[in-house]
Amino acid sequence: MNDTLVLADAAGRVRIAAARGGRIASLRVYGEELLVGPCGDPLAGGSYPLAPWAGRLRHGRFRFDGREYRLPCNPGPHAIHGTVSGQPWQRVGDATLGTELAPGWPFDGFALQRFVLREDGLDVRLELHARTQSYPASAGFHPWFRRRLRRGGPLALDFAATQRVVLDAEGLPTGALAPPGTATGDDCFVGLPGDPCLRWPGVLTLRLGSNHAHWVVYARPAHALCVEPWTAPPDALNGTPALVRPGDPLVLEMRLDWEREP
Repeated sequence: MNDTLVLADAAGRVRIAAARGGRIASLRVYGEELLVGPCGDPLAGGSYPLAPWAGRLRHGRFRFDGREYRLPCNPGPHAIHGTVSGQPWQRVGDATLGTELAPGWPFDGFALQRFVLREDGLDVRLELHARTQSYPASAGFHPWFRRRLRRGGPLALDFAATQRVVLDAEGLPTGALAPPGTATGDDCFVGLPGDPCLRWPGVLTLRLGSNHAHWVVYARPAHALCVEPWTAPPDALNGTPALVRPGDPLVLEMRLDWEREP
């Protein structure tokens, strides 16, 4: 079975590697590759889905419906970024991929990704479904954008938020909020009055949109910038997760709109 899905038009070309966690392995716009390519770390390139939890889950543990659950920790002392980015996805329809939430996830559920390439952008929709029982969940997308393209100036980010989720030394929420100006380079924000906008001067601008309020910005790598729409902050399964019920999925939408710069 062909494990690569390609969508293309005059402006954009998207290559989705189903076998590599259902990730967008390449996003070319106006002839420029916007995403960091494969490297030794499977979590450090492309743009991949995070589910059924996003970010760190404290020590791989959470409680639901009166019971404690334990999940494998990887890497380090926490379980990170869910299960679906490390397993193959399958074609289940036109421009649609699907995968089970197992192994390791204790509930019977599955995920779908739907891709729509437009003349001026790309829409990606992530759905988490339950078959027979409800379960808590969060979700996210983790795109790795290149700071430099072949042409033009270095990447600039237009990002305005009113609050930052305060994280402790383990990178997990304390329950407090702080001004955005105290950011650490690996932060979760809320209260955005407008969509984040990435600009590669002289080449293109890329506006990101989401149907949820949380955004993670990972700005520490010198070669990449990650601007990530999430449904909730890290460790959401121990905080205020969404409840996925049979027939009532959790849906995260990521919209990318591009425009050529003069």
